[in-house]
Order: sequence, then C-alpha cells, then structure tokens
Amino acid sequence: MTASQARQGNSTSSVLGRRLGAELLRLRAAAGLTQPQAAQVLSASTAKIAKLEGGWVPVRDPDIRALCELYGVHDPGTVGGLLELARVDRERRKARGWWDDYTIRGVMQEYVTLESAATAIKVWQPAFVPGLLQTPDYVRALRNSPITAASANRQPDEEFVAARLARQQRLSADPPLSLRTVIYEAVLRNFPGGAEAAREQLDHLAKMADLPNVNLQIYPFNAGTHFGLNGSFNIISFTEPGAMDIVYVEAPFAQRWVEGGEGAAAYDELFEMIAERSLDQQESVSFLHKLRKEL
Repeated sequence: MTASQARQGNSTSSVLGRRLGAELLRLRAAAGLTQPQAAQVLSASTAKIAKLEGGWVPVRDPDIRALCELYGVHDPGTVGGLLELARVDRERRKARGWWDDYTIRGVMQEYVTLESAATAIKVWQPAFVPGLLQTPDYVRALRNSPITAASANRQPDEEFVAARLARQQRLSADPPLSLRTVIYEAVLRNFPGGAEAAREQLDHLAKMADLPNVNLQIYPFNAGTHFGLNGSFNIISFTEPGAMDIVYVEAPFAQRWVEGGEGAAAYDELFEMIAERSLDQQESVSFLHKLRKEL
C-alpha cells in the first residue's frame, strides 16, 4: 500500500490497523453478521465499522470487547491478542522514538516503528547481513557500493549509519527484541568493504549469536534451493507468534506488506522449512569462525 493509498481525509491507515481490522472483519463474517449490526452494538454508524475494518482509525478496547461478545468470540487468547494489537497500534500512531531524529524515507519509515514495537521477528536474508546485525563499516561499504551509491534522494551516509545503529538498540532494550534469523551462505562470501570489514562483520555475527534473545542460523549452499531465494522477508510478531503476524517482503525496487491470514502463515511455514534445513546455531557459529580463518 502506498502513502497516498494509506490516507483518507484526516484518517491514516496503518499496517497494524489494517491487520486488526481484517481480523475483526473475518470474525464478523464468520458470525454471519453485517456492518449495520456491528454498528448497532457500538451505538455507532456503519461508516465507523467500515473505518475500523479498514484500519483507518484506532480501535478502543471497549469496542473490541463488545464486538467479540457480539461475534461469539470468548476465547481469552483471541480476545487478548486483539486487545494487544489494538494497544500497539494506538501507541504506534502517536509514538515518537529514535527515528524522529533521522531522515527515514518510504516504507522503512513505518517498518522501523513496527520493529520498535514488536516482541519477536524472524528474518530470512539471502543477499545481505540483516540490518539489526550489521557493523558500521559493513553499512558504509554497502551504502557506497556502485548500485546503492547511484540511488537518488538517499539519506546521507553517516546519518544512515547512525540510524542503523540506533535501530540495533532494540536488541538490548528492556525487554529485548527476540530475533531469529537465517542467512544464506552467499551473504558471508560476498562482503563489501574488503577483508578487514569482513572479519569484523563475521566476529560481530558470532558475538551477537551469544545473546540469549538472538538465534542465528546459516543456510549452506549444499542445502539446496527453495522459493525463499527470490527475496528476503521479515515476520513481525506483536503478541504471541501466529495469527497476528505481519510480514515485510523486500525485493529490488519494491516492498510490500502481507498483513496476516494465510499469506503470513505461508511465509512462516517457509521460514521454518528454511530453518530446519539450515545449520543449527552452534554449527553456524563454527561456520563463521571457519570463514574468518579463510580471510
């Protein structure tokens, strides 16, 4: 969804709002009820229900509880998940954070605010070291590669590096972000910046793998091919991993959101398949040390 599509009058459609709205729409449809019936229980207009289900406005806790009661949804886990998603969305809409000190453009502007609110993220990366695990020299070298350097209207190099380092503080926050990442072997054999930058980055990956909230795996060449080699994706969880997940998919010159449902479940299944065929954490760290000795 583009920025212009995400605005309607004075309302703004957010990724989390759309995820929550889609779930409320699914529950209403499963109950066989109409928007006017939902509006009646909230003493609201049908237009308000349409805005709630479209993610255009934040949703209050009493409204969620009333709608769940109407739809016959009594499972504490389901109701709690909806309430938590609504809470995070309300906070995200008014949040100020480290990103306000930097020029962050495009879809990344929303991504970093979601990452800051997430409880867990799964990252598959076939091309680059994941942003949360990059060293400053890796960021600079990648930033100044021939293709990246040609980008128009890009953020100044050192500001970009500083923003990336500020973003990484999420891994040491209280509570820390839980990160599971799988990196393709090609990423570790094609470093920008030369041998010294590569050694530093490999050492940093091994160090980060020691953190209790970071699980790092390497997908080796001999594990074969799979659909994930088409591009990277991040699965973002805000409550318990599962039904409320949102997926950020990235490809050259294009990014998109997969806002829950069967689409997000398919990406989660793909991630778990990739992880199952990858080296485990101990084997991955040994592989990092082996690569470093070869440099």
